[in-house]
Amino acid sequence: MGMSETTFPRRDADGRVLHLAELLASVAVGLVLGILALLVIDGLSSLFGLGRFGQLSGWLAGILPVWLFIEEFRAWHQVRGRIGMALVSGFLAAVLGIAVAAVAESALPPLGSGAVGSAVSALLYGVLWYVGIRWLADRGVPR
Repeated sequence: MGMSETTFPRRDADGRVLHLAELLASVAVGLVLGILALLVIDGLSSLFGLGRFGQLSGWLAGILPVWLFIEEFRAWHQVRGRIGMALVSGFLAAVLGIAVAAVAESALPPLGSGAVGSAVSALLYGVLWYVGIRWLADRGVPR
């Protein structure tokens, strides 16, 4: 099984995303789709009197990027330390995302501040994971 040119992001034979730019573009597309879905759901909820618009958690916009990261994590199964890399990357990304969301909370409703926090977390995680897992793999320590 060779490299597939028909999927985006492009992946190698083991299912690993080939380029950081494509990983981040996929994350961005997933975030936009998640935010649009939340806007529709929140809008319909407010039309039916189930709450005020903007009160849904914007953190839910990160569902598609998390799915992508799970698949990426699984593709690197032979690299020792991938669990640690995922945990460190996740911790740093979550801390920064929460901090940004907390600052944005004063100007945006939960939908907006959560979406901003989710975007920051997902994009930072993507960079940290991509660089970190390749660094571990280059050290040549297989499972």
